[in-house]
Amino acid sequence: MAAPSPSPTDAPTTARVVGVDLARAVAIAGMMAAHVLPEAAPGLPGALYDLADGRASGLFGVLAGVSLGLSTRRTPPAARSRTAARAGIAVRGLLVALLGLALVSAGSRVAIVLPYYGVAFLLVLPALWWPARRLAVLAGAWLVAGPLVGFGLRGAYGLDPVYEQPTLLGLAHPGELLRTLLLTGYYPVIGWTGYLLLGLAVARAGLLGAPAALRLLGTGVVLAAGARVVSALLLGPGGGLARLAELGVAPGTPSWAFHGTVPTASPWFLAVAEPHSGTPLDLLHTSGTALLVLGAALLLPAAATRFLRPVAAFGSMPLSVYTAHVLALAAHPGDSPALLAGHVLVGVALATAWQLTAGRGPLEGVLSSAARGAAGLVAPAAPR
Repeated sequence: MAAPSPSPTDAPTTARVVGVDLARAVAIAGMMAAHVLPEAAPGLPGALYDLADGRASGLFGVLAGVSLGLSTRRTPPAARSRTAARAGIAVRGLLVALLGLALVSAGSRVAIVLPYYGVAFLLVLPALWWPARRLAVLAGAWLVAGPLVGFGLRGAYGLDPVYEQPTLLGLAHPGELLRTLLLTGYYPVIGWTGYLLLGLAVARAGLLGAPAALRLLGTGVVLAAGARVVSALLLGPGGGLARLAELGVAPGTPSWAFHGTVPTASPWFLAVAEPHSGTPLDLLHTSGTALLVLGAALLLPAAATRFLRPVAAFGSMPLSVYTAHVLALAAHPGDSPALLAGHVLVGVALATAWQLTAGRGPLEGVLSSAARGAAGLVAPAAPR
């Protein structure tokens, strides 16, 4: 199932591009669809599930990187200022990871993404202020090489996928916990960090203006379509499906459903581009769809964005909305289009009301305060 990668480093409201919030709202709704809709439902519900599965979490990951870029773009170049900013982001990442571990114990069937993205935020700290072109190269290399390295390590050390979600109890065994988060869990950080790096590159390149949005759209289409075409060629004419069939693996069977990684029994598994397979082609495809959604959101005219302010509010507090969604599912589980509509509509209404009365989302506010405190310890504010 898709799960979000919330953005615990939201830029201040005055600096946020509304299109980013609208794109994030699409990711939230997509995540809810993947969690709530029946997987094999006929008609529109099934089509929505297929559209959201895997892509919503990828979109969240890219947007998390965009938010990182927006929130740090005005950091003074002084080494102490940047060290303080890194300290604040590190605290955010750790708190998000701890929140995710705690949410697992709530009893929801959702595969919680927060621990993985909390760790991913720590990994991108050295590259926060790299120029856009260098970040884009690094992101592309990571999205391809990360899954390959993970595949090699899992094969060399016989590491099986871990289907049980990590909890706070995992802190008592840090080695096993890190192995799950980095290599064998549902959202392995060794590959998914590439989403954040891509988002950072997008933010550094600039979001304002139609040319920037069109570049995102074009790049997204090429990445998304290209990855699927390459996968089809490798599995079809390239002979991949025939080789996998020898292992009893075929499309449309339970063996074709993946949970963050692919088996290491054959390198042909790396040609798969299915949701949550964690292969290079899966990550490139979902990166492309993420850029496509963001570009489309940024192209919306001002009149449309004003009309969609409640939707933008829904997308402006992803950590709070995600946490509320998970807890609501734990208390009242179900899988139906009506439940999906309820989660989305209630989420939009509550987020809009909160934004009008209090501004930043509640959990976003807590993390922001903690980050400012950590940054202040590193570089105390000058007295006025």
